[in-house]
Amino acid sequence: MALSNPIRIDDGVYASAKAAAPAMDRSAAQQVSHWARIGREIERSREISHREITDVLNGEAHYDDLDDPRAQAIVRASWAEQMKQWRETLDLEAEFVAKGLPYAELDDSGEAVVREPAGPTSAPGS
Repeated sequence: MALSNPIRIDDGVYASAKAAAPAMDRSAAQQVSHWARIGREIERSREISHREITDVLNGEAHYDDLDDPRAQAIVRASWAEQMKQWRETLDLEAEFVAKGLPYAELDDSGEAVVREPAGPTSAPGS
C-alpha cells in the first residue's frame, strides 16, 4: 500500500477533482494524484516543451507561436479550467445591485428581462 502525505491544494483544484473523479471511478485525492503524475510526465517529456507552455500561460509568449498541437491542447485545457474557476466566483447580480445598476437576463422561457436597480429606501416615518 502506498503511503500518503497530507498536502494543501487550492479549493478550485479540489472542486474540479471532486467533479471529475466519479467519471474515472476515482476519489478526489486519486484524481489529484493522477493529474500530478500527468504534469510530472509533461515536464519530463522531450517532445512537449514545458517552458513554452509555461510562457504562454504566464502571458510571456503567444499561443499561436506553439508549433506542437499537444502543447496547444495543454494550454487550451488550462485556459478552460481557469475560466471555469473564474466563472464559479462571479456574482454579477450582486455587483450590479451593489452599484445600483440595471441589468438584463433571460427568464425561464428565454425572454429578456431588464432588472432595474432598487430605488432609495427611506426610514419608516420619514
